[in-house]
Amino acid sequence: MSTVQKADLWQRWKQGQSLSEISRALGKHAGSIHGVRSSNGGFIPTVRKRSRWALTLAEQEEISRGMATDSSIRQIAVQLGRAPSTVSREIRRHGGAHTYRASEAEAQAWKHTRRPKPCRLATHPTLQRIVASKLTLEWSPEQIAGWLKREFPEQGTMRVSHETIYRSVFIQARGVLKKKLIGHLRSRRRMRRVKHASTAG
Repeated sequence: MSTVQKADLWQRWKQGQSLSEISRALGKHAGSIHGVRSSNGGFIPTVRKRSRWALTLAEQEEISRGMATDSSIRQIAVQLGRAPSTVSREIRRHGGAHTYRASEAEAQAWKHTRRPKPCRLATHPTLQRIVASKLTLEWSPEQIAGWLKREFPEQGTMRVSHETIYRSVFIQARGVLKKKLIGHLRSRRRMRRVKHASTAG
């Protein structure tokens, strides 16, 4: 399935269209649609984007040309309207003055934006155990989040949002909470559903 088709799929899912409606609109088998949705736990994936502070490809090419003509870092920075430290860091991060290439720097920058940032449950085993035990006791993610806030008012690291709990259960790629805990959620759903979702068809 192409990137455009996947974007269309998620837009239709957000609008509340059923599995059969989406499959007909995209001309794909319902199993394919379900596979894409379930791989992300029913959560609409965020659009990848670079920070507005990140150097653009055009700026990276200017740096590369500057290096080729032996321009100083300060000269390149003035030309780009950037701080010399920004240019220096960019060159150092991507191989140094003699090996810096704009295309390689751009590819590496996009690769770094793809790395998933670990959620709080993944980095705090104690918090992870508490959340798992409360789910086993049939507590809802909303109840757990509220209880943690009251129980640990001064410890920010011991708090987690109900959305993070849902994501950790439904998106198994995170590997934080065991899949069997889905059975303890009150809705018994296997993936997150949007507000206006329909099961018709």
